[in-house]
Amino acid sequence: MKKFNLFNEIIVTNKADLLNAVNSNKPFSIDTNGEIIYDQDDKRAVIFRGTVDKKPQNTLNPNSSKPFSELLGKNYQLVEDGERVLIKAFSNWQNIIDFNTQNASYDDTTADGVAEFSNKDLEEIGWHATEFNIKYRTLVEVLEEKCDGILLCIEQKEPYQFSGMGFLSDDSHAKDVLFKYCQDEAKKLMSEDEDFSKENLEDDELEAAEFFKL
Repeated sequence: MKKFNLFNEIIVTNKADLLNAVNSNKPFSIDTNGEIIYDQDDKRAVIFRGTVDKKPQNTLNPNSSKPFSELLGKNYQLVEDGERVLIKAFSNWQNIIDFNTQNASYDDTTADGVAEFSNKDLEEIGWHATEFNIKYRTLVEVLEEKCDGILLCIEQKEPYQFSGMGFLSDDSHAKDVLFKYCQDEAKKLMSEDEDFSKENLEDDELEAAEFFKL
């Protein structure tokens, strides 16, 4: 997966496309590649979603226009560069989390870490994997290493801080990767640890072993 760290990344979008979206009075989104999206059911990771209030902040001068740099709100930094607009979005991270939550494959933005997958097939694998002491954190690391997608995050050093959301490009491929990993790990544990030998498994563990075809 590609890490997209909002602390470092500058999103580049087309100025004419952005102005058309702003003036449309319709909800729109901007994805990590700077593409304008009008389909609100689109599952891509986005750095902006909503409509734009073009009213000036100065009520004493209603004919004044809002500065271009403030079009998307005070938490975005916009810089015009010819036909392009350069956007820094990290200051709006909390809102970015909110409007990406329903589309993310997993959420790693809380102190509790990853607790589930949004895809039911991946979640079923994760749920059974816990019977063999395989943590969601480990599963996420496997997905990030072996699968395509975007890890939308804020990552700082000094002091270290991480907060992120994963968006898998192909759930079917991710399912195959995760199943094979868990199958191999469970098989290894069952062969090396007497407590996990098949004859000693509890009911839930036995059900998990059968799920992984062991």
